[in-house]
Amino acid sequence: MAQGFRFIFSNTVVSALSLLLVFYIVVCVLLYVFQSRLVYFPEKKVHATPHDVGLSYEETSFVTADGLRLTAWHIPSREDRVTILYCHGNAGNISHRLEHLQILNDLGVSTFIFDYRGFGSSEGTPSEEGTYLDVEAAWIHLVEEMGVPPERIVLLGKSLGGPIAAWLGARKPSGGLILHSTFTSIPDLARNLYPVFPVKLLARYSYDTLKSLKDVNVPLLVVHSVQDEIVPFSMGRKLYEEASGPKMFVSLEGGHNTSYRVSRDVYMEGLKTFLTQYISASSGD
Repeated sequence: MAQGFRFIFSNTVVSALSLLLVFYIVVCVLLYVFQSRLVYFPEKKVHATPHDVGLSYEETSFVTADGLRLTAWHIPSREDRVTILYCHGNAGNISHRLEHLQILNDLGVSTFIFDYRGFGSSEGTPSEEGTYLDVEAAWIHLVEEMGVPPERIVLLGKSLGGPIAAWLGARKPSGGLILHSTFTSIPDLARNLYPVFPVKLLARYSYDTLKSLKDVNVPLLVVHSVQDEIVPFSMGRKLYEEASGPKMFVSLEGGHNTSYRVSRDVYMEGLKTFLTQYISASSGD
């Protein structure tokens, strides 16, 4: 009887482990196939405009190298000495960044913010290579159509926008680069979020900020919150430590999407110091 019990118990354990293995494999397959839905959360509806928060702006559009038309806002400042090329994160659209646009405008800088393909009113479907084409087209529009000198363009990437801005910074001239709540790479971030899965094998996206930084030769500002619940603070520190050349680090408090609001004064002072010390000096202002 005892032997029969052990046999039944053994078969039950084997069956349970087999089911668990099948479930694990199925989840891995789903993570691989539907990975884009874990990376991009675009929203088509534009809920508001800069006018709704008291900012004057011009809506414009430009065409990417592969023929997609993207939507952008240009928010000028009175001083107009620096233009921020704003690469937003992986969710929503440009209408969800109005409070951040107010902060930048209060600092006396102009901002050019655009929606990646598939976001807001922009055409297409998001992809890693596509977002690189998008930011490159935005830079070309700023320089060739709007006449902004490259040395007066500061690239700002928030979260997913960080590797996109860094990619551009490694290939096109600019006055500086700001990485806000940015990860080192998608596989690194996935290992932190999904530690039980073989993310290195499953990852179809790279967004390797660290790799791009090796070819960035302009002043760098890294901004990160110690309380960031999505991108670990250690990743921001690593980006800063691995970068060469002039650089600053500003530590904030608050969540991944709220730190610039929670630590508004510290954030604004950090941006002001960076723009004054590194950007104005290098552009001859």
